[in-house]
Amino acid sequence: MAERPERRAPRAQGAQVLRTEQVTPHMIRVVLGGDGLADFTLSGFTDHYVKLCFAPEGADYAHPFDMARIREEYPRELWPTTRTYTVRSWDAAARELAIDFVVHGDEGLAGPWAARAEPGDQVTFLGPGGGYAPDASAGWHLLVGDESALPAVAAALEQMPAGAVVRAFVEVEDATEEQKVATPDGVEVTWLHRAGRPFGEGLTAAVKGLEFPPGDVQAFVHGEAGFVKEIRRHLRLERGIPVSQLSISGYWRLGKDDDAWRSVKREWNEQVEREQEGAA
Repeated sequence: MAERPERRAPRAQGAQVLRTEQVTPHMIRVVLGGDGLADFTLSGFTDHYVKLCFAPEGADYAHPFDMARIREEYPRELWPTTRTYTVRSWDAAARELAIDFVVHGDEGLAGPWAARAEPGDQVTFLGPGGGYAPDASAGWHLLVGDESALPAVAAALEQMPAGAVVRAFVEVEDATEEQKVATPDGVEVTWLHRAGRPFGEGLTAAVKGLEFPPGDVQAFVHGEAGFVKEIRRHLRLERGIPVSQLSISGYWRLGKDDDAWRSVKREWNEQVEREQEGAA
């Protein structure tokens, strides 16, 4: 049996907190900077993301983490935990990287960290990755997401080509969670208020009830996996949209923490694809 190639730990980069901003009651923006970002670059995607690394209690290594050394010298329980977050913006001239965090009190790992972050705090991250950007040749664009996808939706709106036809739907809990987003002329964001209803219920209804503009659509649908699956089914089976025109992913799953969701996400996505492609 051939041996598998050795898996290399991704290169870690270090940064420090410059400032934080309370964007909405449950959204905090953390702006990172420092010499560790000297070689940081993006590739033109609007869903660029980084993986923030959080050391467990008892770990004695310093930022930026040497991931290869940690995996070699430390037991797994002392390896850093990663959380994936969209790059809200990158100012190369100022060398400032902005990341938005949904915060619900002490729930989770990254949210509480963002709520406590102060200028000078150190952070290690991996990346960036990404794969979507608005295509100027598309007939029109469909953007759909909950709070977790809002940074990517906002970044996509800000980079839409001139004259683009866009239908953008964002679901938040209530009006206090709406944000000001720069959009092309004539483009508006439709804000849907969850108000205690199940995640994605309003988004699913909005997409199913939408009168599609003429032309081929490029769709970006991200957020809680349950509603993402339902909207994907609708777009593929009822609207007949080819997979090549879709960027769709469950960023998170209701009832599962990030680690539990990531452990089954690939298998879940493959199962969804098999079910829906088989029914097409």
